[in-house]
Amino acid sequence: MFKTLYKSILPSLPDRHPSLRLIFRQQIQPWHPSSTLCHEAGAAILRLAPDKFWPFSAELFDVQTEFFDVNVVGETRNETYGRLAKVAGKVGVNEGDILKLLKISDKPADDGSLNGGNGVTNDIKFLVKTNRLTGVHVTPTVLFNGAVEGRISSGFTAENWEEWLDQNVK
Repeated sequence: MFKTLYKSILPSLPDRHPSLRLIFRQQIQPWHPSSTLCHEAGAAILRLAPDKFWPFSAELFDVQTEFFDVNVVGETRNETYGRLAKVAGKVGVNEGDILKLLKISDKPADDGSLNGGNGVTNDIKFLVKTNRLTGVHVTPTVLFNGAVEGRISSGFTAENWEEWLDQNVK
């Protein structure tokens, strides 16, 4: 669905439906632990270079299998973050800045806490809470005017999208 939207629908959206605001809200798949790390990288991009979020997401979708369970199981969390920072670098975001937000310390925090997260932990908490409030549990899920639109599926073609948008966006 992402590739169809990104390559076929988004380029013409401002001209065809200028009143439509499209929000890509990340949905973590907790049964794939590396999903959290990938979404943290997306959150870091939104903090540092929001204009690079869509290109970063496109790049990450292109290399997503490199971050599937069997391809990350033998590395540390911070090593995976390093590889995600390289993906960010491909779209012009500073790898060091991304890593600074993502890396987990191996030392206790000043207050002695051992589970402090990273620089985007609060962003991820917000995403999870928002998705829970709107009833999003799986991907992809499309909401229109705040309500889940169950007729849209991952199999939607560009033509399906154009027809749906023409019928629903006034």
